[in-house]
Amino acid sequence: MKLKLILQVFGIITVILTLLPILDFDYWFIRVLDFPHVQLTCLTLASALLLFIKFNCNEYRDYFFVATLFGCFAFQLYKIVPYTPVVKTELIETKSLSKDSIILFTANVLQKNKNTKKLKNLIPKIDADIMVLTETNLRWQSDLKSVTSKYPYKLEVPLPNSYGMLLYSKFELLESQVKYLVDDSIPSIHTKLKLPNSDIIQLFAIHPTPPVPKENTYSTDRDAELMIVANLAKDSKIPVIVLGDLNDVAWSETSSLFKKVSELLDARIGRGLYNTYSAESFILRWPLDHIFVSEAFRYKSMRVCNSIDSDHFPLYMSLIYEPELAKEQLKKPATKEELENANKQIEEFYEAQR
Repeated sequence: MKLKLILQVFGIITVILTLLPILDFDYWFIRVLDFPHVQLTCLTLASALLLFIKFNCNEYRDYFFVATLFGCFAFQLYKIVPYTPVVKTELIETKSLSKDSIILFTANVLQKNKNTKKLKNLIPKIDADIMVLTETNLRWQSDLKSVTSKYPYKLEVPLPNSYGMLLYSKFELLESQVKYLVDDSIPSIHTKLKLPNSDIIQLFAIHPTPPVPKENTYSTDRDAELMIVANLAKDSKIPVIVLGDLNDVAWSETSSLFKKVSELLDARIGRGLYNTYSAESFILRWPLDHIFVSEAFRYKSMRVCNSIDSDHFPLYMSLIYEPELAKEQLKKPATKEELENANKQIEEFYEAQR
C-alpha cells in the first residue's frame, strides 16, 4: 500500500507537470517545465505501468487515475513523435551530388569556460562557411583569433554579460546590423550574405534570455524576440536562416508558433532530437540550439559535435542551396489566429516595458 501511495502521489505530480505548461502564463517556473518533456514522458509511462501491473485496480477511481496517466503519456508522446524517424522529414534531403554544401556551425561556448583549446581544435575540422558563437566576451574573441582570422568576413559583438556574439563567414556580408530587439544588452545579428553563385540570403543570429530566475523571471522577453524574428523571416523576400541558442526546446508552444509564423523548416522533424544542452548531464538533455531554414535549402547532414567543455554541445549542419526545388517543401502560411497570437506576445512585451 505504501508503494502504491507513493506511485499515486508521483502520478499526480506528473499530471500537474504535464498540464501546467499548457496554461497561458509566462512565469519561469511554468515555462521551464517545457524543457524536460522527454524525461517527463518516460516517468509518466513508468508510473502508469507500475500502477496497472503491480496493483489491482478494483475501484473506478483506480481505473480513472491510471487512464489519466496514460492520457498524459499520450499527450506527451504526441509532442515528441515529430522528432523521431516515425514522421516524414520536413526539410527534404538533397539528391544532388555535384552542388557545394553550405556548412553552418553554432556553439554556445559558456563565457566562463577557460578551456578554449577544444573549440580551437574543432573549428578547423568543421571548416564552416557560417559560424556563430554565443556567450563570447573579449577573452574568447582574442583566444580564437588564431582560427577565426581565416574568415574574410566577420561581425563581432563581444560582451561581458554572457550575451556576446561572434559571426564569421566565408560569404560576403551585406547590410549587416547588430540589433537589440528587446533589451539594450542582448544583441542579435541581422545580415544578408552573398553566396558563391551571387544569390543573396538573409541570416538572423539570436540568443534570447532563458526563463530562469537568475536571467528572467518571465519568458516574455524570449517569446517576444522569437516572434519579432519570426515576423521578419515571414516578410523576407529572400531565403532565410535563423540560428543560435534560442533557450527554448523544439516542441514548446513558443517554438511551434515561431515555426508556423516564420514558415521556416526544422531539420529535426523526422530525424531526431539532437540534444545540445546540458552537456554536463547525461539524463537532463534537450534541444536548445537551433537552425531553421527556408524552403530554398535541402538537407545534407546534421550532428551534435563533441564537448568543448561548455554546458552546450555545438551544432553542425550541412545544406545544399536548391531554390529551384523550393516549391516541393513549401509550408502552409500561418493562420490568422496564429499571427494574432504572435503579435499578442510582442504587444505583451511592450506593455510590460511601459
